Amino acid sequence: MAEINRLSARGVAAITEPGRHADGGNLYLNVSKTGARSWVFFYRKDGKQREMGLGGYPAIGLADARAIATEARRLLAQGGDPLEAKRAAQAEAKAHVAAALTFGEYAAAYVAAHEEGWRNEKHRDQWRMTLLGPQVQAATGKATSRKPAPDYCRELRKVPIAEVRTEDVLAVLRPIWGEKRETANRIRQRVEVVLNAAVVEGKRPPGMNPAAWRGHLSLLLPAHKRGISKGHFTSLPWQEMPAFFAALGEREGVAARALEALILTAARSGEVRGMTWGEVDLDRAIWLVPGERMKMGKPHRVPLCDRAVETIETMLPLRPRRPEDQAAALVFPGLRHAPLSDMTLGAVLKRMAVPVTVHGFRASFRTWGSEATAFPFEVLESALAHAPASAVVAAYQRGDHWDRRVELMRAWEGYLTSSAKDQKVVPIRAGQA
Repeated sequence: MAEINRLSARGVAAITEPGRHADGGNLYLNVSKTGARSWVFFYRKDGKQREMGLGGYPAIGLADARAIATEARRLLAQGGDPLEAKRAAQAEAKAHVAAALTFGEYAAAYVAAHEEGWRNEKHRDQWRMTLLGPQVQAATGKATSRKPAPDYCRELRKVPIAEVRTEDVLAVLRPIWGEKRETANRIRQRVEVVLNAAVVEGKRPPGMNPAAWRGHLSLLLPAHKRGISKGHFTSLPWQEMPAFFAALGEREGVAARALEALILTAARSGEVRGMTWGEVDLDRAIWLVPGERMKMGKPHRVPLCDRAVETIETMLPLRPRRPEDQAAALVFPGLRHAPLSDMTLGAVLKRMAVPVTVHGFRASFRTWGSEATAFPFEVLESALAHAPASAVVAAYQRGDHWDRRVELMRAWEGYLTSSAKDQKVVPIRAGQA
């Protein structure tokens, strides 16, 4: 038809004069005074002149604009309304987005994909319950924990993964931020991990993670009150360790994680700072420190509690990619992959305004073990890798009290992660005296 397809692709690219330039069949290229170009389709419906925008040029080229105009003319010939059809399509697209992959669906898929690599059922159960809630069994086919837990992320799970915003995360955290600091911090960290993974997989756009702490939620949520004494002492009273440990968990950086591992293992600073990936077995929850790195010159097995393994796992992104380079690599590397200095760990304490020494945490652990538990003297001493008091004791003490030390470090973890009102003395059992 002579009145159709008056323009050419080359001609459209050269048009700069403001006004409407007809291609025919009610299709026009509109050029604004600012030079912006867009396609417009005019038609009459029910006696009224209507105008439907087809999109800007060059995003919508001449061929695409003609195809859209042809479809609009077809709808008109059938008695339809192109504008109404366009609005219906937009509504359908919006509904599709609303029904797209939700945070809950993606979180369930993330847990299912990663849980086989997690160390034990307790750790897997914690991830499921904090993110997936009471419906975790139906969502993943895995059993829930025996004790019912609050469904903190119930509303968050309904939000499309691509549309999770800061206010969605705050809605989860604010109700529990003051009273359940440990739970709130763990939920925030896990939500942050899931959202980061979604960005990597292209399920949400890149940008600031709504669950990120530093420079984001730290500006919106109040800092937890530490309740820690400010007296001048080299070690922290064991009664104040849970408050300090919760505050430490909010700190970011390699040094903070190293300090966290030091406290959880009751190890010496140099032992933790020199820890390599070849020394740790996360599946068996064991850290084997070689004799050359021990004060007494003998190898030392260290039980890794759940939280200690989780802390070490946070350092996996910094582990070398090549398998042949991993064993000798530091778990807590400093600048240029060199070991952290003891002063670096001390700087964390200084920034937290806690006047204690790094080595003092071993004293805090030892005093807690003596005053708040029924674990025998030799078990506590073995946990600290202290030498026997005498040659006679050394002659009779051949083992390293492994099973009891596993129990001890789990009890220490439980105490550190408890709130003040939940602090309990480890009960005395038969054979502990």
